Amino acid sequence: MIGRLFSLLVALLPQHRLSRLVHGLARWRWRPWKNLLIRLFTRLYGVDRGEAAASESNAYVSFNAFFTRPLAPGTRPIAEGENRIVSPVDGVISHYGRVSDGRLIQAKRQDYSVSDLLGGDPQLAEPFRHGHFATLYLSPRDYHRVHMPMTGSLQRMLHVPGRLFGVSPPLVRHVSRLFARNERVVTLFDTATGPMAMVLVGAIGVGSIETVWSGEVTPPRGRRVRSWDFRHQPLALETGAEMGRFNLGSTVILLLANKDLQWSPTIGLEQPLQMGQALGETRPANDSGARPGEGDHLGD
Repeated sequence: MIGRLFSLLVALLPQHRLSRLVHGLARWRWRPWKNLLIRLFTRLYGVDRGEAAASESNAYVSFNAFFTRPLAPGTRPIAEGENRIVSPVDGVISHYGRVSDGRLIQAKRQDYSVSDLLGGDPQLAEPFRHGHFATLYLSPRDYHRVHMPMTGSLQRMLHVPGRLFGVSPPLVRHVSRLFARNERVVTLFDTATGPMAMVLVGAIGVGSIETVWSGEVTPPRGRRVRSWDFRHQPLALETGAEMGRFNLGSTVILLLANKDLQWSPTIGLEQPLQMGQALGETRPANDSGARPGEGDHLGD
């Protein structure tokens, strides 16, 4: 009951106005303000500044620059291996497993469709109808840059406007189709083992979402889906390369069309991950060693 009341309260808030306010405050460069925010945030969430390329508050021009801080070289080694898939972020695995006839698990007794997630386009969704997915939640203390889980060539990008519900576990459990209702940036790639999509989901307080090729994509003006086509000049990005970032909090949903993906035995639900850690590996469809049902967790 408490969770439902909380989700109702969030639904009634002026979500976009609050997020625009946070967007401005997080970029205010007045030194006493941004240093105070950095100190309070570090203490509240136990941020490990020792992993960052710069640990001193004065090294950052704003709180947002601190929040999206780069890590020191070598802090996140990338797991090696042919057709290896690595975690694109630091975070927690909310759910992962097989896409069931075009539907993904959000939480217990909550699901939603791939088509809705990808902006309502059934043609974009079709390759992932029987593929695999992983939902990765980034808490405030986490590193908030997003990297490539495997080498891919950018084909399309969409900005899908929507609500800005929070993506904390209580709200994910109680807000129906949350990830398909929130504002999000959809990126679609070709890889050596088939199509891949990465969906960067916005949330209340998330001032903006950026990609390395387009800069700041949100917050936009207008309420229609915007689309960018890169198929004539695809951008190739290697495994572990930065592809985007959240300017405050949220969730990444990874979709893989390959039906024979094998999840790593070292991962599990609600398990913390670090960027570059092995999630699994894909195998050719005719590989007799592939066991399509292994690693599914849709019933959890």
